Amino acid sequence: MVFQSLLLFLVAGVCEIGGGYLIWLCLREGRGIEYAVLGAIILVLYGIIPTLQASNFGRIYAAYGGIFIALALLWGWQIDHVVPDRFDIIGAAVALIGVFIIMYWPRTAAIV
Repeated sequence: MVFQSLLLFLVAGVCEIGGGYLIWLCLREGRGIEYAVLGAIILVLYGIIPTLQASNFGRIYAAYGGIFIALALLWGWQIDHVVPDRFDIIGAAVALIGVFIIMYWPRTAAIV
């Protein structure tokens, strides 16, 4: 279950960042409109993928924020060649710890 959940987060992240990047290329770097159209389609897929998770909307999107932080830094490193510094890495690690607490920590009772 955790593996499937993390895979869905990864796919959603790639769709969100990749779709946004294609629109960025169209609007900021003068690439053709087809980049924006493809980016928009991919962003719609990003909106669908989280619905496949087994938790509720708020928890999924809160946890996804941490995944997005790490993926955005990896994207910048691999695609834009901006090497993360130690503070980027520490921040992403803290965010990922938050993801695991939010999504996968055993729960016994709701907090009121």
